[in-house]
Amino acid sequence: MDPTASNVTPPANSSSQIIPSPSSVKVSLESRINRLINANQSPSPSRSIYSDRFIPSRSGSNFALFDLASPSPSKEDGAGSYATLLRAAMFGPETPEKRDITGFSTSRNIFRFKTETNRCLNSFSPFVSDDGPGVSHAPIKALRKVSRSPYKVLDAPALQDDFYLNLVDWSAQNVLAVGLGNCVYLWNACSSKVTKLCDLGADDSVCSVGWAFRGTHLAVGTSSGKVQIWDASRCKRTRTMEGHRLRVGALAWGSSVLSSGSRDKSILQRDIRCQEDHVSKLAGHKSEVCGLKWSYDNRELASGGNDNRLFVWNQHSTQPVLKYSEHTAAVKAIAWSPHVHGLLASGGGTADRCIRFWNTTTNTHLSSIDTCSQVCNLAWSKNVNELVSTHGYSQNQIIVWKYPTMSKIATLTGHTYRVLYLAVSPDGQTIVTGAGDETLRFWNVFPSPKSQNTDSDIGSSFFGRTTIR
Repeated sequence: MDPTASNVTPPANSSSQIIPSPSSVKVSLESRINRLINANQSPSPSRSIYSDRFIPSRSGSNFALFDLASPSPSKEDGAGSYATLLRAAMFGPETPEKRDITGFSTSRNIFRFKTETNRCLNSFSPFVSDDGPGVSHAPIKALRKVSRSPYKVLDAPALQDDFYLNLVDWSAQNVLAVGLGNCVYLWNACSSKVTKLCDLGADDSVCSVGWAFRGTHLAVGTSSGKVQIWDASRCKRTRTMEGHRLRVGALAWGSSVLSSGSRDKSILQRDIRCQEDHVSKLAGHKSEVCGLKWSYDNRELASGGNDNRLFVWNQHSTQPVLKYSEHTAAVKAIAWSPHVHGLLASGGGTADRCIRFWNTTTNTHLSSIDTCSQVCNLAWSKNVNELVSTHGYSQNQIIVWKYPTMSKIATLTGHTYRVLYLAVSPDGQTIVTGAGDETLRFWNVFPSPKSQNTDSDIGSSFFGRTTIR
């Protein structure tokens, strides 16, 4: 017989109970922890011990698989309406297949492999849902970020502060042409190489520049009323055309026609394949022609003048087919939409300050917005339905607009003089602006065609401040 058998524990109905001492409880816990640690034959000093309870989700269990009766709903499901709303907010609207808020289907085994579903970040917000009670149906888009600073600045000495001139243009070959005084300089955006194309001499000056579509030939309008054609690849002048009596401040290339607008109030249509200097003369403006743009289908030519008039011409007319007189100041800013046929935007000078939209197909004035500043230039994005405007008195700002709501996407500042010149890069993502402060500033403002968050290769980094000559 075991000698320790006399030390037995009293029965449960005994009036006396043995209460363990605190030291014995501590020893018992320590021994239990040691057993857990020693259970691993190769314990790692860095391995942490975690302990938690596993609470199964009975609503996601397949009881029929184990020949068990499905339990009846408990009273704890009283907040079912709240769970339904939360599920709809987090995982989208209800589908015919009821889903648990964990994301598992109730008609499948909860341990069955399920491919992960990619969701946008907004879909996990309890306040955003495509459908559901009390939730907005409008999708929420993250606002596109536009850098408020230019990624490059070029010094442009002798860049004239003249509202009626057009001295900057960007070619399809990614070469920027700039008229500085009596010279034209070319800046290659890929190599940053600067080339002096021509020097008109002390008695003449550059008033406008315009690239042909392929980007190999440049038209130069001069203060003497002549138009020169230059082969940029060879830096060689191929032709000089006359016809204007005064300076040529506006140029626009069509499919086979070069249009030139002058201070002599006329527009000359030139076919460089013909020997004649011009094939037709367009008359209608009562003051200097300062804006010219061909539509993307090359069927309509829009012209703006210092007479506050906006005219539209077709390929064969010598008189304007459409006349608009709503502007109350000079119309230099003109831009055809690449997205909607016949949609034309125009901007007025200091006394007008408005951007107006026209449908030249139906001859209607669509809308107008007061920018509170002189409108110097307009350009559409070819990738998205947006446009950019540059301004003069009194804020000298650059504004990116969303069309047709005309909500401001970004307002850019930096120029200290009127932003008189504007050109868009061939990829449609970057703009260059010029001002009387003798600087050219490069901005990334538009998205690429594939992604609205992709930066332009042209303006992907900051190169500092250099000079164009």
